[in-house]
Amino acid sequence: MSDAERVIVRDSVTELDDSARGRVVLAPSHGGRYAAALAARCGVSAVILSDAGIGRNGAGVAGLALLDDLGVPAAAVDVWSARIADGKDCLRRGVLSTVNARGRALGIDAGMAVAEALARFAAAALPPSPPPPALADSRREIAEAGTKGVRVLALDSNALVRPEDLGQVIVTGSHGALLGGRPETAVKVAVFAALYNDAGIGIDEAGLGRLAPLAARGIAAATVSAASAEIGDAASTYHDGIVSAVNAVAARLGGAVGQTARELVARLVAARAREISG
Repeated sequence: MSDAERVIVRDSVTELDDSARGRVVLAPSHGGRYAAALAARCGVSAVILSDAGIGRNGAGVAGLALLDDLGVPAAAVDVWSARIADGKDCLRRGVLSTVNARGRALGIDAGMAVAEALARFAAAALPPSPPPPALADSRREIAEAGTKGVRVLALDSNALVRPEDLGQVIVTGSHGALLGGRPETAVKVAVFAALYNDAGIGIDEAGLGRLAPLAARGIAAATVSAASAEIGDAASTYHDGIVSAVNAVAARLGGAVGQTARELVARLVAARAREISG
C-alpha cells in the first residue's frame, strides 16, 4: 500500500469502520475522549480530529492524551482554520493547533498544515491502535427533567439517536456542525428538540450548522458554549451548559442566548407536554 493509500478522509469518526484499521485517518469530529475512543476501536494507526474550540477543561482535545496512552500519534485541527466535521475542508485549509507526544515525536507540531501532517503520519508506517478502555454509558435518561409523555435523553453522541426517540428532547455532547455540510446529517430521527455544543463556533460558524436545517424540519435546537460545557459529555451539556445560539423554533418556545441548558430544557419539555395534551 502506498503512503497516499494509507490515508482515509471522513467527516466524522462515526463514519469509520474496520477499513480504517492500520490507516492514517483525518476525521474532524471533536477531539474529546469519546471520539478518540471510537477512532481507536477501529484500529487507526494515527488520527487527526478537530480541537472543537478546546473549551471547558480542555475537553475538545482531551482524547489526544487517551490516544497517547495507547501509543497512537494524534493531532487536532484549529477550529478557526477549517470547518469541524468537514474532512475535505480540513484537508484543504486546516492547520493543527494541538499534537500529542506520539505525534510530536514524528515531527508533527502546532501550526503545521493538515495535509503535511497526514503525509508524515503515512510515511511512518505505524501499527494499528490497540483497543481503548471501555467508556462510561454514553446514553442515559435524565428522568428528573422529563414529565409524563416527554423523555429527556442525554446522548454523548448525536449518532446514538434511536427511532424510539421520535418526538422526545435530546441533550447531546456532540458538536453542532453538519457532517460535510450535509443538512440530512443534522439528526436522523424527528425529535422534538435537540441541544448541542457549539465547538467554539469556529470558522464559517460551522459549529452552529445544525440549527437552521433543524428549524426547517420544525425541530427546536440550540447550542451551548464550549467554554461552559465539556464537549462529548451530554451530562455536562445539561448541567453546565450556557446557551450560545438558538434556532427560530426554539426561540418561539422561549429559548434564548444566555439561558442555562437546564432552563431551556424545562421550557422545551413544557412545550412538548402542551402539544401532547392538545
